[in-house]
Amino acid sequence: MRVLLNGVGRVGKAILRIVLQNHNFEIVAINELNRSLENIAYSINYDSTYGKLDDKFEVGSNYIQNSSTKIDILNYKSLEEIDYKLLNIDTVIDASGSKVNVENLKKLSPKSFFLTHPNKNADINVILGVNENTLDDNIHKVISTSSCNATALLPILKLIDDNYTIKCGDIATIHPLLNHQKTLDGQCVGSSDREVECSFEFGRGSTQNIIPSKTTTVDACALVVPTLNKDLLSSNSFRVPTSIVGAINVTLFIKKEIVKDELLELCNEYSQKQEHKIIFNNTKPLVSSDFQSCEHTTIIDHRYTQVIQGNMIKLVLWYDNEWGYASKVVEIVSKGN
Repeated sequence: MRVLLNGVGRVGKAILRIVLQNHNFEIVAINELNRSLENIAYSINYDSTYGKLDDKFEVGSNYIQNSSTKIDILNYKSLEEIDYKLLNIDTVIDASGSKVNVENLKKLSPKSFFLTHPNKNADINVILGVNENTLDDNIHKVISTSSCNATALLPILKLIDDNYTIKCGDIATIHPLLNHQKTLDGQCVGSSDREVECSFEFGRGSTQNIIPSKTTTVDACALVVPTLNKDLLSSNSFRVPTSIVGAINVTLFIKKEIVKDELLELCNEYSQKQEHKIIFNNTKPLVSSDFQSCEHTTIIDHRYTQVIQGNMIKLVLWYDNEWGYASKVVEIVSKGN
């Protein structure tokens, strides 16, 4: 399978590094707005979060190459401008975060497009541990791999809802800072995916503040399981001055009563039977950095799991919002082709 990767930002680089490790498929081309091949190779070789590559990429005339992989570098502004037949591309992973026209993508020659963000117009939104068995490469061409938050949250929500029926609840995501934020106070920042023209809060210094924000996590969950939506779950987010690993504080009210040991056993049984690395049950005295590079995406911290009066559940989830999420993108791409 010959894959074009669109964008080598934070998630794109993680996807590339994971593919280089496990060879589930081959990334033969990267489309990137950055026109400096030297800088592209440098940013892939050296990463402040995940360290440096041992087998580093060198720069050629219009490609980068290491001892095992040669990758053509393209500089198109739109996926629709690329000649996929010339490059013999089977699949595209869009890690750019940019808005796309799904109907236009369907007209292009690659067999499939995987979008690393929720998209209501995609043929399907997929989260491993929830609905991956409904993915059909014969009918699904444009596939969303949802978001890092929803990928962490929805498997445990579905597990609890299937067994005990969620009446209502609240989630608060604690998310590391991102590239669009300011290092020091500046002008407001727009967010098209959250339909915010200019967020005053995101214009504040990201290393100096805990910044409250809206979150699209529940919307992303509802694209996969429509019943788990904003009518059932309230939500908000806090952007914090750490580089990696997020957390989600979850409060749920359920119809069928449960005791804590029963809930923990439900999680343990799931983790033992799961096909993919989704749920991990943590009991050790760990902090966020201890979960860096963890491929499990729903890390349930049993130290803070509580059941109050039989029908109120309190959970704390951890997840590596780049590496953990990217590992699931790679698995979904492998499964969908």
